Amino acid sequence: MSLIKSPQRVADHGEVFTPAWMVDAMLDLVKGETERIDSRFLEPACGSGNFLVRILQRKLAAVELKFGKSDFEKRHFALLALMCCYGIELLDDNIAECRANMLEVLSDYLTLEESEDLRRAASYVLSLNMVHGDALKMRTTDDQGITFAEWGYLGKGKYQRRDFRLDALTHIIALHAEDSLFSQLEKHEIFMPIKTYPPMTMRELAEASGVGRPRAAE
Repeated sequence: MSLIKSPQRVADHGEVFTPAWMVDAMLDLVKGETERIDSRFLEPACGSGNFLVRILQRKLAAVELKFGKSDFEKRHFALLALMCCYGIELLDDNIAECRANMLEVLSDYLTLEESEDLRRAASYVLSLNMVHGDALKMRTTDDQGITFAEWGYLGKGKYQRRDFRLDALTHIIALHAEDSLFSQLEKHEIFMPIKTYPPMTMRELAEASGVGRPRAAE
C-alpha cells in the first residue's frame, strides 16, 4: 500500500497514511481497550480508516469470542462495536472511503446483503460517526459544530442514542482540574447531551437512514 495518494496532497494537507504494521503496533499499546466491544475510539484525522478498520476488526473478534454462538447477540453487539468507532476527516474522498471500508468489514463478518436492515442501520451509524470536517476547528465542512452520537446497547435489540457537542466534550479535563471551579462536580452535572432519543431497534435505525430496500424485479 502506498503511504501517499499524491505529492500535492502531502504538500496541501500533510496527508500521509500509516502502514498496517505501525497501526497494529500502536494499537497494541492499548490492546485491552481495542478488544473491548463498547470502548470508544475517535480518530481525528481518520483518512480512509487505517486505524478505525483495525479497531473494528479487533472488536468484532471479541464479539465472535463472546457471542459467536448466538446469532441475535452477535449481530446486535457487532453493530455496537461499529457504533463505538468515530472519525473526523477533512477530505471528502477519504471520509467516503472510510465509511465504505468500515461497512465492508462489518458486512464481511456477518455476511450481510445490501438490503438487510443491519447493513442499512450500519450505514446510518457511519454517516453520523464518521464526520466530514476539521478536527482542529471542531467544525464540519459546512461550518457547523461537530456533534457526535453516543450509542449504547440496552439489550433485547434496542439502542440508545444521545448527542454531544465535541467542543463541550473536549473541555472535560480542564473542568476537572484540581483548581477548577467545577472540579467537585460530577461529569453528568456538566456534560448534558444536547439531545436524547427514544430507544431504537435495528429496523428503526435502518429506516432512519432514508435508504430504502432495493425493489424486487417485476
